[in-house]
Amino acid sequence: MEAIQSFDVSVLNGIQDIFRCGFLDFFAVFINYLTTMGIIWIAAGVVLLFFKKTRAAGIILLIALALGFLTGDVLLKHLVNRPRPFTGNPDIVLLIKQPSGASFPSTHSVSAAAATTVLLSKKRTIGFIALVLTVCIAFSRLYLYVHYPTDVLCGLLLGVLCGVAALLIAKAVKLENRLGKRNAG
Repeated sequence: MEAIQSFDVSVLNGIQDIFRCGFLDFFAVFINYLTTMGIIWIAAGVVLLFFKKTRAAGIILLIALALGFLTGDVLLKHLVNRPRPFTGNPDIVLLIKQPSGASFPSTHSVSAAAATTVLLSKKRTIGFIALVLTVCIAFSRLYLYVHYPTDVLCGLLLGVLCGVAALLIAKAVKLENRLGKRNAG
C-alpha cells in the first residue's frame, strides 16, 4: 500500500509542478462545477428520455449512473475510507471548496465513465463528446488535488463496469423491444 501511496503522491505533485497555470486553474474549476453530483450526466439521461429514438439510451444511462452511485458513493467510499490527498499536503491551496467524503473511488470519474460507456454503445457521436469530457474530468480531479490517480483509475474502471452492467440489464429485460412495442402501440 505504501508503494501505491508514494506513486500517487508523486504523480499529483508532478502534475502540480508541470501543468499548474492560470488557464488550467480556470478550466479544472469549470469542469468540477459542470460535473458536480453527476448533474450533467443525469441531465443527459433525462433529455434522452424525451425522444422515442433515444428513450432506451436515457433509461440505460440513468441505470448506469444509479449503479455507479450505489457501488461508488454508498459502498466503496465508506468501505475504503481513504483520506483526500490535500489532507496530507499542507502546501496545497485548493481552488475549489473542500470536498467532503472519502477519496476512493472518484465518483466524478465513475459517473463520467458509466455515462460514456452507455453513450458510446448507443449514440456514438454523443459518446465521443462524452469521452473527451470524461478525460477532462479525470485530469481535473488530479489537477485539483482532490483525488489520487488510483482513485480516478479505479473510478473509471468501476464506471465502465456499471455502464456495461446497465447495458446487460437492458438486454436481459429486452428494454428496447418493450419500448419499441409500447411506442408503436
